[in-house]
Amino acid sequence: MRVFCSSRRRRYNRLVDTITIFTDGGSRGNPGPAAGAFVLLDENQKRIFAKAKFLPHATNNIAEYTGLLTGLEKAYELGASAVKIYSDSELMVKQINGEYKVKNEGLRELFEQCFDWLTKFKSWQIKHVFREKNKQADKLVNQALDAKSDVEIGEKPAIDTTSKHLRLGVLISGSGRTLINIQQLIKEKQLNAEVAIVISSRSDTVGVEKTKQAGLPLEIVRKKDYPDVNAFSKKIGDLLIEAKVNLVIQAGWLCLWKIPPELDNKVMNIHPALLPAFGGQGMWGHNVHEAVIEAGCKVSGCTVHFCTNEYDKGPIISQRTCPVKDDDTPDTLAARVFEQECIAYPEAIKLFASGKLFVIGNRVLTK
Repeated sequence: MRVFCSSRRRRYNRLVDTITIFTDGGSRGNPGPAAGAFVLLDENQKRIFAKAKFLPHATNNIAEYTGLLTGLEKAYELGASAVKIYSDSELMVKQINGEYKVKNEGLRELFEQCFDWLTKFKSWQIKHVFREKNKQADKLVNQALDAKSDVEIGEKPAIDTTSKHLRLGVLISGSGRTLINIQQLIKEKQLNAEVAIVISSRSDTVGVEKTKQAGLPLEIVRKKDYPDVNAFSKKIGDLLIEAKVNLVIQAGWLCLWKIPPELDNKVMNIHPALLPAFGGQGMWGHNVHEAVIEAGCKVSGCTVHFCTNEYDKGPIISQRTCPVKDDDTPDTLAARVFEQECIAYPEAIKLFASGKLFVIGNRVLTK
């Protein structure tokens, strides 16, 4: 039985009276690597906090209870007097509500700990929801499983009202994952921007389909359709200038092109390593992560930089790091690096929009 220390709560100011908790858990192998996650929302349904706890070896049900337990602890820590809980585990919901008995001894202790925390709130309720209503918590579970570590997300960023409006040109060659992430931030008004044009160097990618589904303006510009790099580059530059973009972001773009003078220091790229290491022609995707692991690096990360007419060259705007673990594979490291990319690229775009980036030689100063 968990022992509660009443002095702990008084260290925190009350944030909200009622917190909504979405919880989830999952195990790959059942039992196997597992994670339990929770997402906390305030009374306006704004995210306050979210976390997934990685469990090296556990069942689905233990992971589900872990998500609930850690969510209750955090909600109480933040000063909630009441909680509304939603989970897609029908078993756990019915056990907490007293409809099912807890027959598994492995779950009983977790059940009792959760119930202990529930009784500390003035009121509580727990309801079952289908998985499609629990996407945020489910996503966190999978992120923790991919990374084989805890994943934590703080308060959702505020609406961007300080930056000038940007017309973005986005260059893609693959899945379009970064493009869709940027578009989602625009929809949530966290980026004061619009995607004015998407240019793909291939016609048969998932990214092309995602662009069409999102209703974004799309142009296919394949290098093989042009006699040389100059003609290829001119077509790209003409399309971007015609679309009146004021910032170009390369999002998984794999083609070297010559940037026109009008777009000097207005083309950004994000690279899945800490440049100048592990850059250059052929260093993209899993090639990078394999090289990082092979080199025995203890730290990796991502780099946002302004582009030049050389692969992965140009003034560095920002870098974010993450650990390289002893048991990492290219897939697990890629997942951890991508989490940092999702933070670094929007931050760099906002700095550009705010007029805070100044290029001096090969350095970018932030003012």
